[in-house]
Amino acid sequence: MTDIKEIEKSLIKKYRKEIWSPFIKAIKEFKLIEEGDRVGVAISGGKDSLILAKLIEELHKHGPVDFDVEYLSMDPGYDEENLELLKKNLAYLQIPGKIYDSRVFDISETLADGGNPCYLCARMRRGFLYAKAKELGCNKLALGHHLNDVIETIMINVLYAGNYKTMKPKLTAQNFDDMLLIRPLYYLREEDIIRWRDFAELKALDCACTVTKSSESHTRKKVKDLIADLKKDNPNVEMSILRSSENVNCDMVLAYQIKGEHHTFMEEFQ
Repeated sequence: MTDIKEIEKSLIKKYRKEIWSPFIKAIKEFKLIEEGDRVGVAISGGKDSLILAKLIEELHKHGPVDFDVEYLSMDPGYDEENLELLKKNLAYLQIPGKIYDSRVFDISETLADGGNPCYLCARMRRGFLYAKAKELGCNKLALGHHLNDVIETIMINVLYAGNYKTMKPKLTAQNFDDMLLIRPLYYLREEDIIRWRDFAELKALDCACTVTKSSESHTRKKVKDLIADLKKDNPNVEMSILRSSENVNCDMVLAYQIKGEHHTFMEEFQ
């Protein structure tokens, strides 16, 4: 097992270019963590949430901004093996996280009534985390979505949902107007997170769902493979997809929405 000091140092030294620098870039560019914040860090036990916790811990210890942090995990109904792995990972990385019980897996399966419970489960887990973070006095909840999650979401929406939406690095939480959701891993690539995970000798949880037993949806896997194939011819395809969400030319689209209000290009002819 890798020494905890080496694991922590690797984030800033060994993987500075791939991990620490893009993490700090997102923090500064999007003003994700500011003076006086109390940040709840959601830890599922997967590789993304574990590196998120360690990065925020390093920023809390050594960064110039004075803020408070709470590390929170939820047990949505993990089997014994996965629950023990979550506890083991928190102890191994010396993350002072607390695990809160819930029955999200059982409830989402019941409410889904035989359908796919994944969407409902995700919403319920998010709502539980918001409520717990608020109870702990947090004004922000940090989630472990990374660059690949962002660009895959864009492509899933375009190819399968017929709309153009992305993941924002910061947004107001639904049903919790005084809580902001933040994504500090916004510029981190999954391949670099995997390299750090292997260096740290971590065995992280996958989805750990007792209902579907699936690490990711079939649709996301197909989009992930598509992007990997496109990357062979265009190494910059990932950043091109991301930048497309920053360069939307509303003069050249058929229709768009702003704050729920629908607009169409036909308005210019009225």
